[in-house]
Amino acid sequence: MTSSVQCSRGSGSRGWIRVLASGNIVFRSSEADIPGLEQRIEDALASDLGIASRTIIRTRAELRALLDSDPFPGLTHGRGTYLTATFLKGAAADPDALAVHPESRTQVVRHDRAARAILAVTDNSDPGTTPDFMSWLEKVYGKDITTRSWLTVQRVVEKLES
Repeated sequence: MTSSVQCSRGSGSRGWIRVLASGNIVFRSSEADIPGLEQRIEDALASDLGIASRTIIRTRAELRALLDSDPFPGLTHGRGTYLTATFLKGAAADPDALAVHPESRTQVVRHDRAARAILAVTDNSDPGTTPDFMSWLEKVYGKDITTRSWLTVQRVVEKLES
């Protein structure tokens, strides 16, 4: 029995499919209580696999709307323009105002309220001096977050729509 099948039994969801090695899993569920579903998946991961992990769920509609909003107009994901979406867990984590990253090579573009995501562009063109963006995000928004490259967000939506 695969680990995803074991965990899906406890969560009430079905059709789990991994998206690359990104840590993302797409699945179908009729569950309307998203925080409850997140908790059941976290509990199943802990009890079935011994993995303590945060689970942050977004619906296909939320992610599709985020993509369609074109938050990075004219930019292509690459070293000089590393595009990211940081998803916040729960509505309580939504910021009223965006924090400004102190390093000029990282620009917080906007907060997408519907997707509960902070969108940013980082210049990683000099690998020896990459800004410590992830630590800063945790200090500002807490540990109940997960950051994905824009390419990964696009791949997740492709998988959800296939």
